[in-house]
Amino acid sequence: MTITGNVGRVAILVGLGSANINQHIARVRVADSSFDPDFVYHYLSQPTIRAHYESITTGQAYPQISLTQVRSTLVPALPLPEQQAIARALTTADNYVHSIKQLITKKRDIKLGMMQELLTGKTRLPGFSGDWHTRKIGDFTDVKAGGTPPTGIERYWGGDIRWMSSGEVHQKRVREVVGRITRDGLTESAAQILPVGTVLMALAGQGKTRGTVAVSHVELTTNQSIAGILPSEEHDSDFLYYNLDTRYDELRGESTGDGGRGGLNLTIIKKLDVLMPDVEEQSAIAEVLAAADAEITVLERRLESAGAVKQGMMQELLTGRTRLAAEGVAA
Repeated sequence: MTITGNVGRVAILVGLGSANINQHIARVRVADSSFDPDFVYHYLSQPTIRAHYESITTGQAYPQISLTQVRSTLVPALPLPEQQAIARALTTADNYVHSIKQLITKKRDIKLGMMQELLTGKTRLPGFSGDWHTRKIGDFTDVKAGGTPPTGIERYWGGDIRWMSSGEVHQKRVREVVGRITRDGLTESAAQILPVGTVLMALAGQGKTRGTVAVSHVELTTNQSIAGILPSEEHDSDFLYYNLDTRYDELRGESTGDGGRGGLNLTIIKKLDVLMPDVEEQSAIAEVLAAADAEITVLERRLESAGAVKQGMMQELLTGRTRLAAEGVAA
């Protein structure tokens, strides 16, 4: 169990024989044969237990709990067969969650390999053989920046026009945003309507936001820290989105300012080179990658559901609300 920093995280040592720990970890050895180690592990893994530890930490710069506080933690003394039945149920749930995580990782790796092959022309889809050409974004489409209506003018806000903030670019496929502006807010500010299929790029931000790209599935406006690369007849928006999405580090390196710590701008974006085939092949490549994305999304939803089921099981089984039938234990 971690006892300093991010306190209350627990793991169980399985199959390693022995291990060393540092001063930031407490060893909880279950020496009483009337307790099942797996049950104790799952019991201490509860969010409520971790929240308790976080509430009693000392030290603001580096929170910590003491071994005495860990030792004083109460664990219900259920009959051993019931502990073992609970532990088996929760371990099964854990294994299922882990298997989904592994599958998501595998699918993401496969998709990355597909992107590296398909977006560079190293691998061609059946039926395509034409040459690829390097073109600057500004040569085949227009790029626009957004704007923010003055926040102190109420009649600019709360209308029916979508207005996107920089943080929402992490959605990748933008189907809805939180902000709304009015028609006055649009016409009396630098905000501009961007059509469906606009590739969105975050221009600023010292964290992970700058250089992040997304693609719009709805008509919207954005703030001034997002650029919109408009759709055109000469490119497929999804193909361009996938191309730029693989170039995150490059885009951050293109930023203005000392050491790339500044921001991107429309001029930089318009001068970016894109290696691209004809539009038909772009669209075919984008469809393949979108199918891979859809498969990963299904798995992510399954993972979310499995995690919720596991949390529900913990709340029921570790609080006694639901009892499991076990040999020698009344249900």
